[in-house]
Amino acid sequence: MPSLQEQIQAFEQEINAFTPANAADLEQYRIRFLGAKGIVKALAGEMKNVPAEERKEAGIMLNAFRQLAEAHYERYAHMGNAGKESDRKGDISLPGYPMPAGTRHPLRMVENEIVSIFEKLGFSVATGPEIEDDWHNFTSLNMPEHHTARDMQDTFYVQQNPDLVLRTHTSSVQARILETQPLPVRVICPGRVYRNETISARAHCFFHQCEGLYVDKNVSFADLKQTLYHFVTEMFGPDTKVRFRPSYFPFTEPSAEMDISCTVCGGNGCNLCKHSGWVEILGCGMVHPELLRNFDIDPEVYSGFAFGMGVERITQIKFQVNDLRLYSQNDVRFLRQFSSV
Repeated sequence: MPSLQEQIQAFEQEINAFTPANAADLEQYRIRFLGAKGIVKALAGEMKNVPAEERKEAGIMLNAFRQLAEAHYERYAHMGNAGKESDRKGDISLPGYPMPAGTRHPLRMVENEIVSIFEKLGFSVATGPEIEDDWHNFTSLNMPEHHTARDMQDTFYVQQNPDLVLRTHTSSVQARILETQPLPVRVICPGRVYRNETISARAHCFFHQCEGLYVDKNVSFADLKQTLYHFVTEMFGPDTKVRFRPSYFPFTEPSAEMDISCTVCGGNGCNLCKHSGWVEILGCGMVHPELLRNFDIDPEVYSGFAFGMGVERITQIKFQVNDLRLYSQNDVRFLRQFSSV
């Protein structure tokens, strides 16, 4: 008895040689290949007899054969519709088909909410190019060539021009603001960023950030804390607790990471907070004096603070979505869950 693969190859030749003369021929083709007891169904039933080591290859061939049979039928489907009165005339008294309402992407909804909170505090929205030069993405932010901080970010370089990169953070927008706008500045910078990382449930080669910058006279760390306290209260509720931990970023000094009490377990411990009761949401700090000097700003007169958060992280906390890949797969089953949010 011929193997499954040999049978598929023989039927493929039959399909390629078949040209229906009329609607009756086409219907016979449909019954023979695509019907409930047709060849495609029969071959699928024979998969259980295929040796395990050959099953993957056979499955690929069977799927390609099914697609060929369906495509060949669709090529001549107009024959089956020819002459049907119901296809030429419609009943205009019938109600129309309902159009399902769409929804905003969860990342966009959270990003808009973040921006809205800071706009009420006087921050304006600033954007910049996703292909950046080395100066704005690294050097002006206290990361000159060979600086160890560059190793923290796996960068996509533009091959034709090694001075150009896909931006690794929206801090490059802050650099452009300090370069072009008069002081004081108070901006929130949302956007997509890129890093050369292996795609998994917890990491992706692109993601989204919202970074903020405020530079003026007499800006203090207390101003930074009060701004972020307000953000947490508006985003997660007034009962959310906050803590700051010392950290390091090349463009801020002093620097800190901010945690909030887990909104899922209330601080008792769960998978989201890794049973610690706390979830990190952003990094922040006072703008480094050397960074201000890079843009001809006197750090003896002006000071400022900056912060940055991942939109995916905030979305994970709000909606408990633990797989980053879901955000970019365009699966409508996932997106429909946010239609009433």
